[in-house]
Amino acid sequence: MPNHYWEFDMGNLDLNKLYLVSAFLAMEPSDSLISLARRCGGGFISEEVQQFIWDYCINKFDENLHVPYLKLFLKKLIKEIELTGSNVLDEFYERYAHYMVSLKEDASEKAWIVKCISFIFHDIPSYPGEMQMVVPLQCSLNMLQGDTGCALWPSCLFLSEFVLSFPEVFTRKSCFEVGSGVGLLGVCLNHVNASQVILSDGDASSLANLKINLEMNKIENPEASLDKSTDSSYMVQCIHLPWESAKESELQQIKSDIVLGADVIYDPSCLPHLVQVLSIFLNRRKTSDSKLNGSARVDNKEEDCLGDDSTESNTATLQEATLRTLIKEMDIGPVAIIASVIRNIDTFNCFLNLCCQNNLLVRDITKSIRPYNLLPYMESYKRSDVHLLVLSYVS
Repeated sequence: MPNHYWEFDMGNLDLNKLYLVSAFLAMEPSDSLISLARRCGGGFISEEVQQFIWDYCINKFDENLHVPYLKLFLKKLIKEIELTGSNVLDEFYERYAHYMVSLKEDASEKAWIVKCISFIFHDIPSYPGEMQMVVPLQCSLNMLQGDTGCALWPSCLFLSEFVLSFPEVFTRKSCFEVGSGVGLLGVCLNHVNASQVILSDGDASSLANLKINLEMNKIENPEASLDKSTDSSYMVQCIHLPWESAKESELQQIKSDIVLGADVIYDPSCLPHLVQVLSIFLNRRKTSDSKLNGSARVDNKEEDCLGDDSTESNTATLQEATLRTLIKEMDIGPVAIIASVIRNIDTFNCFLNLCCQNNLLVRDITKSIRPYNLLPYMESYKRSDVHLLVLSYVS
């Protein structure tokens, strides 16, 4: 694969066309691409839009993207154009026929693909004059070729949007991520100038893939051990950290301001080890004026202050207050920010109970603060499914 094939200027494109190319590079479902193509053409896929798709998508990137994905997209694209009675670009027919033959000749399918995630900074105050940020990520096509950490999950997208939306929370802060997976969050933390970023994963294949992704994004990432990680001059480091064998003495040497995790609350058997790791990291608070009530709970006090008749104005006020509280809390001691889709309520309640037993207060700030929609083209990403939790240690 040619290095940095995704690096090209899209600043001259209007938003609809920018969304279409971004969705194509992110390998969004074909139906989503068709919908965006219709939007570019004012309701149908015109010849001008077809030519754009050929020039900016298929012809430009087909040697670097997954052929079965391109084949399916072309099949649906041709069918959509034919159903409207419009003329189909000859190049579409020719390329589709080529894929039909090439796939028959080579039935083997790549185990890995590269998705390019484009964060769109259109009209975002924190990024004046900056249109977008493109992050290429090697991902596994199936769990047989790579662990769950080699796939891209919605909570990772959400937490990455959060980091980029509120850089003031993370700039000049030392950050540690548990279960770093493909490394998207590490790239975003690097972008907002965190003082140090330590990425960790307990799976060897995920960690190896993580290093490849950091290199693709031009980030130096030496492998460090727990006892030497803080001595490195590199801002971004990778650590092999199986939660079940993590040693308290080694974890205590890492003085991170923020611990992050995305979609790490999913396996009940792993939760005791995860919560123990979080407890060790967070048990460095200078003072504490909060108390647990002895039962598992999620504190929603920020959300409750609005009532049922919230307006856009007081929602913005609540968001500012939540940000100030979060930043102030980090002056007292480290916090953990966890994004998670609650797929099984029993598993989530198990996590809450374990947090309570380990003196961790869990607050759900999902409704109190919402990141900017930096992935507006990504229809497969359901932001509303993700919960944002803040954890702190209470004595």
